[in-house]
Amino acid sequence: MPAGVSVPGRVDVLGQAIPFDRSRWLPLLPNSDWWPPELDDCPTVAGRTRVDRSTVFAVARHSDTVEGRRHLLTAALIWGTGTKAQSVARRARIFQDSSLQDIDARLETVLGVLREKGAVEAYYAFNNDHRIKFLGPAFFTKVLYFTGHEQPTGPWRPLILDSVVARAIRSANPDEKWHGSGWTTPDYTRYLSFVHDQARQADVLPDQIEVALFAYGKQPG
Repeated sequence: MPAGVSVPGRVDVLGQAIPFDRSRWLPLLPNSDWWPPELDDCPTVAGRTRVDRSTVFAVARHSDTVEGRRHLLTAALIWGTGTKAQSVARRARIFQDSSLQDIDARLETVLGVLREKGAVEAYYAFNNDHRIKFLGPAFFTKVLYFTGHEQPTGPWRPLILDSVVARAIRSANPDEKWHGSGWTTPDYTRYLSFVHDQARQADVLPDQIEVALFAYGKQPG
């Protein structure tokens, strides 16, 4: 871990909340079947509705059905996007460039791989044979994380990997090359190994390290 990085408590991790604008998302979704009802119960803080990790985990617990997987994808996209109209429109391209049947099939297959074989194999599936157009690693690792972090299969819990986390890892491992995007399966394996090792040393869950890295990567300079 980079020097001076503090690891948040588990409650703080689960409470990490992102504002969202329901009115911007609804017209861009294929239909009402894709909207998670849990998001209608999210609190409003300072005039903005916010969804936290705990809520998305609750959505993910129903990902054993077609509707549940649709809700999970939408919730993960919303939690990772924020309120900017341009960002929301960019994420929603997923629904415009693939058939709903194709998205459903790929989600079912990859989450099945996650449950049966674990995080690394599921990453490979999402990044290769079962890739969903415009759903890159920064967002499909969110889907994997919320589905599998609480009850993992295999030695590693799935974790979110995005450009901010990658920037922090470069600081923690200056002698190793870390790309800002386009991570391969070996890259993701190396990331999981590093974070799990740090989590064992700190006696915390791996996503607490991921959040610490994200916070560090957001710092200027």
